[in-house]
Amino acid sequence: MFNKILVALDTSTSSRSVFEEAFALAKALQANLMLLHVLSPEEEGSPDISLLSSPEYYVGLGMSTEILKIQHSSWEEFVNRGLEMLRSFADEATAAGVSSEFTQNPGSPGQTICEFARNGEFDLIVIGRRGRSGLSELLLGSVSNYVLHHASCSVLTVQHPVTATKTEVAQAEV
Repeated sequence: MFNKILVALDTSTSSRSVFEEAFALAKALQANLMLLHVLSPEEEGSPDISLLSSPEYYVGLGMSTEILKIQHSSWEEFVNRGLEMLRSFADEATAAGVSSEFTQNPGSPGQTICEFARNGEFDLIVIGRRGRSGLSELLLGSVSNYVLHHASCSVLTVQHPVTATKTEVAQAEV
């Protein structure tokens, strides 16, 4: 049935629920878990990396290298926070007898998750869903919706009753 389970996580508080669902399923089925965090500026809580794409350009305009160092440091903290989360969940699963690995890859979340699942020949993707619908889903997009429609394997969505805030919708309209 499901032998290889890919668990798509972000650094939000809802990731705990996604992990717990995947962990319970893997334990019951004696399946292997692969925990994946996609490093993306789209993720809630990620630092703005627009200046990191071409720092020479901004320094040429007289922008302080200190600002660039601060932005780089913020991105490194974000990377480390993701790795700490993944390591913690993997250790928890392993301690309970569930085989688990983790990886953190940069990219567009939906595309990266689907590509990783396809290349790794996973049987199931477990992913969270924030409960956005209507206009907020249309404007903000939905990683889980993308994965549901593009994955090469089965997808289990873990529902979270969080809706888009007015600020999120306003940012998406810009």
